[in-house]
Amino acid sequence: MNYDVFLFDLDDTLLEFNTSERNAFRNAFTQAGLEEGIDGYRTEYKAISKVLWRQLEEGTTTMDELNVSRFRQLFDKFGIELDPVSFSDTYLTLLGKEAHLIDGVLEMLDRLGDVRLAIVTNGFVKAQIARVACSALNNRFETIVSSDEAGFQKPRPEIFQEALDRLGVTDKSRVLMTGDSLTSDIRGGMNYGVDTCWYNPDGLKNTTNNIPTYEISNWAQFNIREKTTN
Repeated sequence: MNYDVFLFDLDDTLLEFNTSERNAFRNAFTQAGLEEGIDGYRTEYKAISKVLWRQLEEGTTTMDELNVSRFRQLFDKFGIELDPVSFSDTYLTLLGKEAHLIDGVLEMLDRLGDVRLAIVTNGFVKAQIARVACSALNNRFETIVSSDEAGFQKPRPEIFQEALDRLGVTDKSRVLMTGDSLTSDIRGGMNYGVDTCWYNPDGLKNTTNNIPTYEISNWAQFNIREKTTN
């Protein structure tokens, strides 16, 4: 059987994330009256956030803890007297207004034709649904499964099971998971027992034990409907 169910990661797979994050971060600090020092704040924030997202993948923190801790740590570092809970809510609202489509995504989706499509993301549902809704991706996917809503994050197999449950699909051989992260998307798909495609636009070397079924560097190369046979 060929693939007719396609699961996609969202950030840096379908939508470019760095610009979205930068704009939302700047706008949130500007609204708080902290325009000066934003570049320094963001540099430190990215370092804090990187550690927390890796801890999330490893299962040593939760989405709720990450959501607040990244700003609490940042504010403590710079002596900023703001409520991290309220600030995080503002940031996610602003992030939800930022959608920057990666080149070739729409053409790729058009080529797939009549298939089942879902997004599986470790992002926050509040921002991710809003970002898809304000982009050209709107109404193209049957469901968006986010880790905070599902209660599990990639690479945990449960989040992929949630996606297939929502789609009413039981045959994993029909499914292809595609994303840019070897540690969450590819490892997660492997953990769950579905084929995977690594979107690798920067030509990074795979130094992990997470071996994708396919690898592409741009969306023009994604012409995958038939399974690879050995």
